[in-house]
Amino acid sequence: MPLSAAIISGVQKLVLYETRARYFLVGSNHAQTKHRVLKIDRTEPKDLVIIDDKHVYNQQEVRELLGRLDLGNRTKIGQKGSSGLSRAVSAYGIVGFVRFLEGYYIILITKRRKMADIGGHSIYKIEDTNMIYIPNDSVRVTHPDEARYVRIFQNVDLSSNFYFSYCYDLSHSLQYNLTLLTTARDLGRAEAEEAEAEEEEKKRRKVEEAEVQAQSRQDSFDIFEDEGLPTQVVNGIRNEPYAKYVWNGKLLEKVKDVVHPDWLMYIIHGFCGQSKLLIYGRPVHVTLIARRSSKFAGTRFLKRGANCEGDVANEVETEQIIHDASVMCFTAGSYSSYVQVRGSVPLYWSQDISTMMPKPPIRLDQADPYAHVAALHFDQMLQRFGSPIIILNLVKKREKRKHEKILSEELFPAVINLNQFLPPAHCIDYIAWDMARYTKSKLCNVLDRLSLIAENVVKRTGFFVNRSDFYCHTLRPDERWGDLGGCVTSHGRMQTGVLRTNCVDCLDRTNTAQFMVGKCALAYQLYALGMIDKPKLQFDTDCVRLFEELYEDHGDTLSLQYGGSQLVHRVKTYRKIAPWTQHSKDIMQTLSRYYSNAFSDADRQDAINLFLQVFQPSEAKPHLWELPTDFYLHQRNSMELPQQRRSYTYWWSEGDFVLSASPLR
Repeated sequence: MPLSAAIISGVQKLVLYETRARYFLVGSNHAQTKHRVLKIDRTEPKDLVIIDDKHVYNQQEVRELLGRLDLGNRTKIGQKGSSGLSRAVSAYGIVGFVRFLEGYYIILITKRRKMADIGGHSIYKIEDTNMIYIPNDSVRVTHPDEARYVRIFQNVDLSSNFYFSYCYDLSHSLQYNLTLLTTARDLGRAEAEEAEAEEEEKKRRKVEEAEVQAQSRQDSFDIFEDEGLPTQVVNGIRNEPYAKYVWNGKLLEKVKDVVHPDWLMYIIHGFCGQSKLLIYGRPVHVTLIARRSSKFAGTRFLKRGANCEGDVANEVETEQIIHDASVMCFTAGSYSSYVQVRGSVPLYWSQDISTMMPKPPIRLDQADPYAHVAALHFDQMLQRFGSPIIILNLVKKREKRKHEKILSEELFPAVINLNQFLPPAHCIDYIAWDMARYTKSKLCNVLDRLSLIAENVVKRTGFFVNRSDFYCHTLRPDERWGDLGGCVTSHGRMQTGVLRTNCVDCLDRTNTAQFMVGKCALAYQLYALGMIDKPKLQFDTDCVRLFEELYEDHGDTLSLQYGGSQLVHRVKTYRKIAPWTQHSKDIMQTLSRYYSNAFSDADRQDAINLFLQVFQPSEAKPHLWELPTDFYLHQRNSMELPQQRRSYTYWWSEGDFVLSASPLR
């Protein structure tokens, strides 16, 4: 078993026990050799009182503790008929704690399914949850609207595309995680060499200091380490998560500073899929992870454009990870990843849905002559990815009646305005291509054109690989490999910058474009790992067919989450090889999307607002269903006077361009 699989990070199995006065949550590692205990008070009608027992119990100690609790809580001492401590539920993790108008609820994951394996770390999909009311019935203060809030909250189906891992940080990219791991390993090795030269007492102090320093740098050392393994090896990657892609951050906020980090488990929303294939007899795993942003989140017609903080609707970060499955652990295995982004056009715009029609008119809600909201959005991207930021805008250019074109006419000047203040080497690259128009043309092959764009993009951003170039690249050089961008280090290659693709909805056209870019990156990744002899892949191969299926599943899932139906136009549609039956399916998907937008989007939006705690119920303010709009919930800064006005010229954050050669955030 690889070393990374031997160390288990975090609480993996939980059992909730109850008495009339308290809940006792017993959490253990996978082997159930080490245990932690949380005590939750049930006598408080509205407050959440949690005590974290700092002691790490072994199996014998936890049995004795439960025995004492059972004996001490029986109605009559020595009576065997009525147990004082009863087992309520078994679980695999805590989603969080939430309160509406009465007391707090705890949400536990009761069923999970393994979806992927990365470096020996399992990625799970939530299959079922249990929402348990904490206060005892004797202290419960009932409220007539509580049940309605519970129903709205549960409209967010946690069994639909929510993912978690105990020891791998899903909110960050593989590039960031492995860079952190390498840094920690190098640090540990240097400190060990220094410690050997000193006396035994000094050596002990140095090790303790190293552990404290490493923890403060967010390099997690597992409290559930198996005995006999070296303490300097960091295997479970658990750093501070990237808040934008965490969906239960607010649900854990109340307990974050109270409980041990092993109890905290962050979930992402989006997609996760893994395919396994053989390339010349070598096993390869292809993993696709999509992280949906929890900022300005919502449904298709109700969330468009950007909010005043630069967060855009339907923002999704898609990462494709390729690794040689013959060696699974991070320290010895070969891993590669490539990241791209989709998101709504970063302007103040919306669509009027007061009169239901298939294509409501697009309107610009607010004049933004200095591209302030676009500046905030691209500043976020520069901080996370570095430069270059490449925009692929697929909206229509020619229309009988101006519709989509409105967005291009506003976005292009905004990019020009922002670029005049950037150093030339870091300017935002803007590519506009009317994909819908060229699809109708018989003279142009859409995928060939996308393939040329993809080659240009991947060459500029590069990709991540945790191995330096193989000798086979010297033996069989390829002209495309020589001018590849990104950043080359002693440990391998880094991706710097990112492609940002959008159409109007960021669904159908965007998914096909992302697939073509991903296919191009896949060829380079397989070449980098020594799997193929040139960075080029033909369409009709098993590898590309599996990859296309992954992207189709990925596109369908994201489309259902935002638009209410599966993809209408697929890769086969643009290749013009779709079967004749596909046309009727497309009509059904269009009708399904229209029905969802007309009748169920408002309820889904309320559920998302409540789940993400964008709206927090209170008796002192109107109920969620009484609000005429949720505009001010997502545009908090619009209600505040800025303390310091942001510069229109120096619009990026300090240090952004240092990040042009840094790991992805």
